[in-house]
Amino acid sequence: MASRRSKKVRGRKARPLRAFLTVAGLIVAGVIVTLAISGLFERGIQEVTLPLRHEDIIRQQSRQKEVDPALIAAVIYKESRFRDQTSSAGARGLMQITHETADYIERLSGGTEFEYSDLADPDLNIRYGTFYLNWLLDLYDGDLVAALAAYNAGPSNADRWGGSEMTIEDIDFPETRAYVKGVLEKQREYRHTYEVELGY
Repeated sequence: MASRRSKKVRGRKARPLRAFLTVAGLIVAGVIVTLAISGLFERGIQEVTLPLRHEDIIRQQSRQKEVDPALIAAVIYKESRFRDQTSSAGARGLMQITHETADYIERLSGGTEFEYSDLADPDLNIRYGTFYLNWLLDLYDGDLVAALAAYNAGPSNADRWGGSEMTIEDIDFPETRAYVKGVLEKQREYRHTYEVELGY
């Protein structure tokens, strides 16, 4: 009789323990699911607010042409948000290169057999855009403000605003002033957010 009673008591004690372990397991599972959903949500938000694609090409061109990868990414963001498109002015691709600029890059780089439709190719577009950025940085003694102003509004306007001596406030075009500010801000964000992906 006593042995049966002790078995019943042990059974009663075991039930709350099993219930506790079940609840604890559900809580842990809930935390894991919440963290996973939160991570996916954050990545989804990041994909909209600060997208990054073609990082392998960006890293390769950054090394080859000695241009900061975050700067390349920031220019692509401001120009196209990483989507292939053609502007009303005829600028094409991720870095929004016009036919005129493409011809100029061809002459500077000694390239041949180029077709404008090639600007839709991300690899070629990033190569051309990075080449041009590098050339502008050399032209303006490494001055980012002048190089970005020239990328957006052309070297003749950048020269008129003071060349490598200009400040953002010297830029007469509100659109170009906003463009330069925006690229510099995004450059910092890309460097901070995509440190690994961009090869820092």
